Amino acid sequence: MGSVPAPGAHARPAGAGRSGPRSLRGRASPAALGRRAPARGAGARPGRGSSPPADGRAVRRARPPDASPVAGRVQGPAAAAGQDRRPGHARRPGSATPGRPRGGDACGPGGAGGTGGGDPRAAAGGVRARLPRRRAAVSFLVERRSELFGLIVQHLILVLLSTAIAVAIGVPLGILLTRKKHLARPVLAAAGVLQTIPSLALFGFLIPLPLVGGIGARTAIVALVLYALLPIVRNTYTGILQVDPAVAEAATGLGMTDDERLRLVELPLALPVVLAGVRIAAVVSVGTATIAAAVGAGGLGTYVFRGIATVDTRLILAGAVPAAALALAVDALLARVERSRRPARAAGALAAVVVASLVLLAFSARARSGQTQVVVGSKNFTEQVVLGEILAAVLEDRGFRVDRRLNLGGTTLCHEAVRSGRIDVYVEYTGTALTEILGRPARSDREGVLGDVRAGYAPLGLTVGAPLGFNNTFALVMRPDTSRRLGIRRLSDLAPHAATLRVGLFGEFVERADGLPGLMAAYGFRLAVPPTEMDLGLLYPALLADRVDVVVGSATDGLIAAHGLVVLEDDRHYFPPYDAVPIANTASLAAHPGIESALAALGGRLDEATMRRLNLAVDGARRSPAAVAREFLRSSGLSAR
Repeated sequence: MGSVPAPGAHARPAGAGRSGPRSLRGRASPAALGRRAPARGAGARPGRGSSPPADGRAVRRARPPDASPVAGRVQGPAAAAGQDRRPGHARRPGSATPGRPRGGDACGPGGAGGTGGGDPRAAAGGVRARLPRRRAAVSFLVERRSELFGLIVQHLILVLLSTAIAVAIGVPLGILLTRKKHLARPVLAAAGVLQTIPSLALFGFLIPLPLVGGIGARTAIVALVLYALLPIVRNTYTGILQVDPAVAEAATGLGMTDDERLRLVELPLALPVVLAGVRIAAVVSVGTATIAAAVGAGGLGTYVFRGIATVDTRLILAGAVPAAALALAVDALLARVERSRRPARAAGALAAVVVASLVLLAFSARARSGQTQVVVGSKNFTEQVVLGEILAAVLEDRGFRVDRRLNLGGTTLCHEAVRSGRIDVYVEYTGTALTEILGRPARSDREGVLGDVRAGYAPLGLTVGAPLGFNNTFALVMRPDTSRRLGIRRLSDLAPHAATLRVGLFGEFVERADGLPGLMAAYGFRLAVPPTEMDLGLLYPALLADRVDVVVGSATDGLIAAHGLVVLEDDRHYFPPYDAVPIANTASLAAHPGIESALAALGGRLDEATMRRLNLAVDGARRSPAAVAREFLRSSGLSAR
């Protein structure tokens, strides 16, 4: 029978007094791990209950032979005063009640088993830190739910219309190629060439064309149809040719005519392949339709382009995620039709849905045609979108129903749109109109430039309104550290450093008469590194991220003041004045007399500081341009809404 240690004695494993590697292997007691101690082999002793675990750390370390015979306890950190008022151990205040271990008390910071994760209040703080971001995302979606739903409907209409038209053209064309095989190669090659044209380039080709060109949904639908033709024509042609010749010969032997054989034998057998082509075309159309916003056709691309212009990830995701979901939904629906046991019936049901959508679209278009409508356009950067919203809100207050065609693109696109009557009004800058549209040499006097623009626009059927009050000249902008290091404060200081500077600009500035070529000639410098062309909304993020050293912006950009950027002085007065003025189609003003008075009310109401503040509210505070425009009109007394 083994000896029993005396009460209070410190028990040690055998050999604990020996030095060596084995003595380093201690074992944690069950109490230290937060578990109940197993029953001892000697059994329970009469008259003695189980003793509480020792205070402090219950893990013993090996000691050298000359160590003190009494081992000191390793105390845990003292709790802060008033930190914990929950019931605790009767003899150890602040500890957990026996039988109720507290997270983080046992087995180190992880709690029992190391899974507690430390202080639960710290974890709760992390959750609370994430809540504002989630609330902001939810409030963003709630605030824009009606607009988002409208954009989804526009996107679906574009896809349904273009796919239906492509099927109506592509399937008969594919059938024709099976009968006229010598035409198959050139027709399929032409359809393949259309697929290689970038979507934006195709839209650009279509804009000046009569009947199918211009801006809006019509141009977008034409482009989407051209993109959708190749998979439909090719799959129809291939599917019919893959029908077993013996089956076709048997149908002929039964006395079927060519039309009967096609309708009763070849098309039913080829239908799964044809539907696969329609499926590909529809999914591609969902993705390509996002580009349609560049020509004022609406859809989810409106959010994508707006988000790029304002560098707002929320807007980009608000357009991209629903577009991806639509593509997946369309793909799943058509895949189910393709796998159907009765594909002809399923295809008929799908065709009925498309026809019903077209009928509803026709009725809604007819209902809208009876209302007075004014189309407001804008270019594709923040300030232009804000100004477009201001014009639209003023006109809505005067009783007009406004169709917003914002984020259209560059100067030429907006000019052609207002000249052709595709839009009724947009905001232009006098210096841009003088040099870019009229092709006149630049002048420095503001009144003279305004007079030249009015005289030059009148024969074009365009009316130039009163200036809004601010001059938005071009500005070359640098980070303050780069400006100090190189000693660059004026444009004339750029010449000695032109060989090392990285310049970022938007594509239009390279081709403009008042753009980069004239600027380099006026200040006598050449860039050793070709400039980096990018979207306007990406220029300032690239500058702040040290991707470029100089960017071409505008004097009213809100991010200049927000980030303390340096605007280089145009000490040789190269840039002409760029007063913001409304440009309206003269015929539209005659048809709707209230437009001119509404635009006149905005004359002189916007100075540079105000415009910079409005731009910053969109670019910096991530507010919607429509809300910023409404707030400005209310604060200016121009609107009571």
